[in-house]
Amino acid sequence: MNTVGYCWPQSVLPGEPVALHASGDGSSVDVEVVRDSGVVATVWSAEGVAIDDLGLPATADEDGCDWPATLTIPTEASWQSGLYLVRFRRAPETNEVDPITAFFVVRAARPAASGCLLVLATNTWNAYNDFGGRNLYTGAITPSFERPLSAGMLAKPEEHGERLVDGGRAYLEYTEAHGLSMWHGMAGWAGQERRFATWADRAGIDVDFATNADVEQQPDLLDGCRLYLSVGHDEYWSWAMRDALDRFVDDGGSVAFLSGNTCYWQVRIEGARMVCYKHRLVEDPVYGTARQHLTTTIWSDPIVGRPETMLTGVTFTRGGYHRIARSARRGSGGYEVHRPDHWLLEGTGLARGDLLGASSTTVGYECDGCDMAMRDGLPVATGTGGTPADFEVVATAPATPFDNDTTPLPLAPGGAYELEFHAARLFGDSSPTNLERLRHGHAVLGSFERGGTIVTAGTTEWAYGLADPAVDRVTRNIIERGTRVPRDHA
Repeated sequence: MNTVGYCWPQSVLPGEPVALHASGDGSSVDVEVVRDSGVVATVWSAEGVAIDDLGLPATADEDGCDWPATLTIPTEASWQSGLYLVRFRRAPETNEVDPITAFFVVRAARPAASGCLLVLATNTWNAYNDFGGRNLYTGAITPSFERPLSAGMLAKPEEHGERLVDGGRAYLEYTEAHGLSMWHGMAGWAGQERRFATWADRAGIDVDFATNADVEQQPDLLDGCRLYLSVGHDEYWSWAMRDALDRFVDDGGSVAFLSGNTCYWQVRIEGARMVCYKHRLVEDPVYGTARQHLTTTIWSDPIVGRPETMLTGVTFTRGGYHRIARSARRGSGGYEVHRPDHWLLEGTGLARGDLLGASSTTVGYECDGCDMAMRDGLPVATGTGGTPADFEVVATAPATPFDNDTTPLPLAPGGAYELEFHAARLFGDSSPTNLERLRHGHAVLGSFERGGTIVTAGTTEWAYGLADPAVDRVTRNIIERGTRVPRDHA
């Protein structure tokens, strides 16, 4: 039996303790804590720790594991901000490491000189985590943070098949060969965010780390930040997170959404649980009440009245999938450039009609776009649906939302195909006319000004594209611009 565990709290300042809650088969293991944000380094260990079999509660997925603390990890004041993995290495019989399921984040005692803050999409990790039973895609409504993460979400081999865009068969074969959860390619540290952190470290860019919960519970951590970074798959946001980031932007802070499907579902954090009714929104206790704006439906839903486009410029309801199932399945994996003179593309040498990031499949999986029209041969944002009127469309790629024809996946209990759900929530019904209004989406790379500079990549796969020199350069342009001018609160 593998040893598994989780840490609580999930985020601390240097010098604050972390409790490790673990269950195994009664044998002894060595416990190692590894900083995994750049150069991998072991920072603490304990040898010969006996891990009892504590069993798994039948409702662990929504109520948590409720295991007592196995030991306390004493972080030190000298520890750098970053994500730290907890490894269980079997000793002394073998040197094998069990699948990594436990992590915690060390925040910065003082903001990095760069002013960059990478906020990890821990809400989304929790939404896809199926440890102990269900996740939000298989019937859960209140997934608990107090449980291990499924195998593959924190660490996995880097080889063909680890990405959904590698193809369905390759992904399934890779997943089975390594004994991973089928959800590993959809959320978690091991994919996009880890790659970005490694790239930033090699590029000499000092980045601080925090979790989604930190932004909600300690919004003042943004005071010393100049550039807020969202990387990968950052799907689930709370009202308080939106409040914190809106204040940050209005104070002159900049944001880089190097992510896709961003700020799509609203959630509520209630203790150690995350509440999200999704397609079953009418069952949400706040639906139809004075607190209806907190209903856990999509942010673009009129009953919420706060579309994500107001913050990001784009939305998944105008995007969809690229190189997934039958959605743009033979797409290039890159953006078609429309405005090569935009500051985002400075130094790339790209011209109109060139592809950005195709060699690394930078566009893929889930994508965000906006309503657009052609003007003088170029796409422009129409400004509808909450997209700012000054949003500049720099480059695009086709994307298609899932419906009965484009996805092989079954619906979750009470679920609906995205195309129909979007049409019904945005326009009142899923008539053929309304379906056609949303069927032809895009991944959109663009920017606008609102206090600070807001950039959106409109794809979950941006971090994989950093191997492409042009994507590397665009990312450096974003960071240089976003950190150039100190904020009043920095």
